[in-house]
Amino acid sequence: MRKTKKSASPLEPLDRRYHVESESSVDVAALETFPYEFKGKDIVVNIDTDEFTAVCPWSGLPDFATIRIDYTPAASIIELRSLKYYLLSYRNVGIYQEHVVNKILDDLVECAKPKWMKVSADYKVRGGIHTVASREYRRDVKKAR
Repeated sequence: MRKTKKSASPLEPLDRRYHVESESSVDVAALETFPYEFKGKDIVVNIDTDEFTAVCPWSGLPDFATIRIDYTPAASIIELRSLKYYLLSYRNVGIYQEHVVNKILDDLVECAKPKWMKVSADYKVRGGIHTVASREYRRDVKKAR
């Protein structure tokens, strides 16, 4: 028979925290690109996945989100298998919801060097609160020349 701990009050919080990995665990090296063969013909690539998971840096409890990446390639296209591995590497990373879009955008811009990119994270409702965070990047045309 399992012993249960009696608390003084049924409203006492659980003293529990799950293991949380740092942002350095994100596998940026997994990201790969391939050449965009139609330079000068702007397209918008739309990618989304509802399988993104990271964890709350305080509790270690999972946060689930749909990640949407929209971008106009310059010379490179993001290889989707590598993107899947990259996003999967967030699984146990403790990161605030609002910081996820900054990290993903910075990593993808560094990798693919697009003309324009927007990353959005639409999180599942937690505690009755729905969060959507997004950030946009636009290449400075003057610097690109």
